[in-house]
Amino acid sequence: MATPADEEKAAALVKEKPVMNPVRRKKLTRLMFILLILGIVTALVMYALRQNISLFYTPSQVVSGEAPHQQVIRLGGMVAGGSIVRSSEDLSVQFELTDFNQKVIVHYKGILPDLFRENQGIVTKGFLLDDGQFKATEVLAKHDANYMPPEVKAGLAKTKRSIS
Repeated sequence: MATPADEEKAAALVKEKPVMNPVRRKKLTRLMFILLILGIVTALVMYALRQNISLFYTPSQVVSGEAPHQQVIRLGGMVAGGSIVRSSEDLSVQFELTDFNQKVIVHYKGILPDLFRENQGIVTKGFLLDDGQFKATEVLAKHDANYMPPEVKAGLAKTKRSIS
């Protein structure tokens, strides 16, 4: 059995808080401060860049529901032959963008690039409407006969179609 003196020693040990080495405490405090600052900087950078992040989707991905609605994205593919409809009243144009599997109707109001035409690889920037159509705010066409935007080329390669 424990004597009263042993019980007092045990109680005293329990009451005492372990003391951290001052050097170790200083290092730990610095590390925590650096991690806090790093986290804040990362959060601020991500917040600032979120406006400029626009993901690339193909028409098949849009039709399958992978693309978010009402968020700025890039949609790329080929302008379907016979699909261009120009407005006689303003600069509005409607066309179909395809990856040879699916088609998405694109609406654009503005001046199109000189190289924009049917069976042409393009990338559009805009947002997907709730009805599945795409409202473009920017249209980019390829530069010359040998150039294809990398995103369009990769998207078309998935469908195993030749790009010519």
